[in-house]
Amino acid sequence: MDRSIAMLLIGLVFGGGAGFVTAAGYGVTLDGHDHGAHGAPASHAADHAHDTPVEIAPGPDAPRLAIALTPDPMSGWNLQMTPANFRFAPEHASGGHVAGEGHAHVHVNGTKVMRAYGTWVHLDALPAGEVTVGAALFANDHRPLVVDGTPVGDEVVVSVTPKDHAGH
Repeated sequence: MDRSIAMLLIGLVFGGGAGFVTAAGYGVTLDGHDHGAHGAPASHAADHAHDTPVEIAPGPDAPRLAIALTPDPMSGWNLQMTPANFRFAPEHASGGHVAGEGHAHVHVNGTKVMRAYGTWVHLDALPAGEVTVGAALFANDHRPLVVDGTPVGDEVVVSVTPKDHAGH
């Protein structure tokens, strides 16, 4: 019986590792979609230019985003995103661009930490010191939304004490 469990665990470890190696060889990343030339339909590759922004005309109907960051009473931080003229659409993630919908990227000190599909997210911990937390809106097809050349987003700066950093 003990040998069966050990063999099962060994198989799971090696099988999982082989799966990751195979996926990496085909350009699949942990963000959930293919970045390589292998296996991706040509139309997907052509429509999936992450660096090409979706330009939106300025005006009252242009999307906007405001954020607020508060310490969580238990641990970490809670980020509230309040969009205007925009709807989070997790059901259309990685699909074609639809005006006025998509997802957000959350950044800490300029580094993307997550993709968000709703108005509230929890950040486990922030580094001690002055920390910039930001969020920006992206289309379903992962292109950044920009109005008049400026990314649609917001950021706040918080001073994180070592106590806050430790999770309260």
